[in-house]
Order: sequence, then structure tokens, then C-alpha cells
Amino acid sequence: MFKDFRLIAGRPVFIQVKDYMKQLILRGALQGDQKLPSTRELSTLLGVSRNSVISAYEALADDGFTYAVQGQGSYVSQAAADQAGSPGDSAWTVDWKERLSSQARLAEELDIMKRGIRAAKGTISFTSIAPDESLFDLDNVKRAFMERMAVEGNVLLNYGYAKGYKPLIDYLLQYMEHKGVNTRGKDILITNGFTEGFDVVLSALGRKAGAVLCENPTHHTAIKNMKLHGFEIAGVPMERDGIHLGELKRALEAREYDCAYLVPSYHNPTGIVMSPEKRQRLMKLMTEYKVPVIEDGFNEELRYSGSHVAPLIAAAGGGNSVIYLGSFSKVLFPGLRVGWVLADQELIYYLESVKRARSIHTSTLDQSILYQYLLGGNLEKYLKRARAEYKRKYELTLACCQEHIPYTSLTGDGGLHLFITFAEGFSTRELLTACREQGVIFTAGDIFYTNGQGQNTLRLGFSRVADGDIRKGVEIIGSTARQLLG
Repeated sequence: MFKDFRLIAGRPVFIQVKDYMKQLILRGALQGDQKLPSTRELSTLLGVSRNSVISAYEALADDGFTYAVQGQGSYVSQAAADQAGSPGDSAWTVDWKERLSSQARLAEELDIMKRGIRAAKGTISFTSIAPDESLFDLDNVKRAFMERMAVEGNVLLNYGYAKGYKPLIDYLLQYMEHKGVNTRGKDILITNGFTEGFDVVLSALGRKAGAVLCENPTHHTAIKNMKLHGFEIAGVPMERDGIHLGELKRALEAREYDCAYLVPSYHNPTGIVMSPEKRQRLMKLMTEYKVPVIEDGFNEELRYSGSHVAPLIAAAGGGNSVIYLGSFSKVLFPGLRVGWVLADQELIYYLESVKRARSIHTSTLDQSILYQYLLGGNLEKYLKRARAEYKRKYELTLACCQEHIPYTSLTGDGGLHLFITFAEGFSTRELLTACREQGVIFTAGDIFYTNGQGQNTLRLGFSRVADGDIRKGVEIIGSTARQLLG
């Protein structure tokens, strides 16, 4: 006994001793009312200072694992020893797979992260569309943290409000006004990023029709959530400037829908930005057929050229038919899990209750750091640097694709990815397998489709890939595709 103790650097020694002794008690290696070695003896056995053992024994007594007898030493508490399991104990073993809900089973079935390719070290991976952490503005984030903690640190570490941190809500309302949105009669709910916002909205919507309209292809996480909420999904094909309005009208004429989910700017996965004219015509159609819109403001800030394109919620004017889901995850720091829902005040009133029932509130500390960072004018400075770097990578990746890949179409107006379509009958799953053997991976496009199509497509994320790897990786994809095409 006591020979398997190993110190871990960077952690207080007395805590390590305390935890080690706890484990001995819980494993049954030390019995109830058994006397423990003296502090001097244990310090020698473990190779630590006597003061560390004294502090560990005091902490064990505080936790109820030991008790001290004056003049005699420390003993194992019988109550703590009773918690130790013995090999002979009978225990009821539950088969949890038999008790899973259909929703849990479906969630696991749709969880591509568990079934995704595990990239070996040195693999060139085009699978991510997360921001490049080397661009993160750490100094100003640290400054924002210190400034906010100095002002209201005690408050930030306590429970917050389900609706969100008011200074951030007020800032975001003004931010959306600058995008051309009429915020009269609207309000904001802060969420843990886009995914929670979408989940909360879908939870609150009634299922009169039981169906949702969306672009085809579309955001895979959105597809998962719509399926988990039991909605039928009707995907509408894309054109070069966004959703096909003719096909959309046919879908609207065919049946009723509870809502539409749309990604008009730097669409995931195609990267297409819907034209301003199409946005206006789209909103007229949705108004005519009385279908509310959930708008995903994905990557809206990563425009590399041209003027700002107002979101759909701006095209709705004073109407309240658009629910806008916003997040800075793709342009700032996804580790700060902060997103927002901008919608009709009455709807936000109910969404707040759904949010409170599910997660109580989004981290007030995260919200306050983001608020202080934005308040200091850092977003504009960061975006200027980030846009320049991502634009350079975008142009490099685009040029490499145009030179090496035998595609039939290539889309992506900015953002952090390109979408490639090959000839009908070509399998990008087969291409992925062949490229993986050569140290290159990407995202097969079929996961973004609502109807099993897209077997001949792929998404190429370049945000976190080095220049040399972009050139090498795209060339490998292109040469391998040509071989498979014969």
C-alpha cells in the first residue's frame, strides 16, 4: 500500500494526498475505524512534506472521511468506509439502451462527429469551418475580462437572467439596427450559440403542419435539429444567387408549412449570398403564403467585396414574421458560447421561459466579456484583419480549385469554405476514401442534403489550413478525382 502514489505537476500536493487517501477508503483498501499512518510516517511513505500530509488529513476530516482522536491520531470514518463497494455486493445493472427514447436514438444516429474520420497526425484537413485561432485578439479579450470583472465581478459569477445580460442585449439591438433592421416591437434572447437558439425556437413552434421548408442543401446541424423535433423537411434547390423561387412557390402551393429555415448570406454549405432582389421577392412569397422565416445569420460579417447585403429580417420592414438567429462564432470566438434570437417581443417572452426551463441562462461571464470587447470597438479592428486573411486564403483556395479540380460547378462568395459539385454519378465518398489514404480529408456533401442527394458534392473548409497545405491538398483532391473519373 502507498507505493502507487504519483505526484502530478501543477496541482497542490495536499489535495493530491487527500484524493489519494479518499480513493483508498472508497476502494475498501482502508477499513472503517482503521488507524491511519502518522503524519510523519505517511510523509515518508509518499515522499511529500509533513505539512502537506497534515493539511490533507484536515481536509479528509472536513469531508467526513476521517476523524481524529486527540493524542492517538487519525482514523477512517465508518460512514465513509461503508460507501466502499466490495466484489461480493449484488448490484442492479440497467440496460440503458433498452430505456432510451426514440429522440436519443435518432440523435446518436445523426451524430456524424462520432462516425467522422479521425485524422491522423499530419493529415491535411479541409473539414473545419471554424475561425483560425491564430487570429484571435487575445490581448483585448483579456483586457475586456479584467475591465468587466473590475466593474461587477461578484454579479457576473452569480446566476444571471434567462433573457440575457442587458448591456449586451441593448448593444445587439443597436447592432441589428445598423444592419437595417426595424427593431420596433422586437426583442432579443441571448442563447448558447446558434444551436440552442434554433432548438429553443423549434421547441416553441406549434406543429400545425408538421413540416419545415429550407434550402437544399443546408446546414447539417439544422437538419439534425429539425428531425429531432419531428418535423418533415422539404428542401428547395439552390440557384447561383440563392434559393430557386420557382421551386419554392411550387412547394408552397403543394402543402402548408410551420416555418422556413433559410441561410441567405454565405450559405452553409454552398457559400452563396442571396441577391438583394431575390431577398425581396422571397419575402413577398413568404408573406403571401403566411409562412414565418427562421433566418440564420451565419458568417454574415465575412464579406470580402461589394456592399453590405441586408438580412431578410430587414426586408420584412415593420413586420414580425422573421426570427433572426445571430452569432459571432464564425468571426470571433466560438469558445464564448453566445448567440441571440431577435424576434417579435411576444415571441421572445415565451422563448425566455423555454430557455429558463432548459438551461436557466447563458454564462453571464461570457456575455459580459463579449459585451466589453464589442463596446471597446474591437470587432471592427478584428474583422478588418480577419477579412484580409480569410480573403487571401479564399482566393488561394479558389485559384487552386480552378487549376486542379475537374468540377462541374464551384460556389462560395466568401466566408470560410467552398462547395464543389462533380458530374452526376461521381461519388465524393469514394473520393474521400482515396484522398484519406494520401493524407487529405474534406466533408462529403451528402450530409447537407435533405433528400439523400449530393453524392457528387463536397465542402472544402480552408480557414484553418496553411497555404502550403491548401496547394498540396487541393492538388491531391484534383488528381485523385481525375483518376476516378477515368
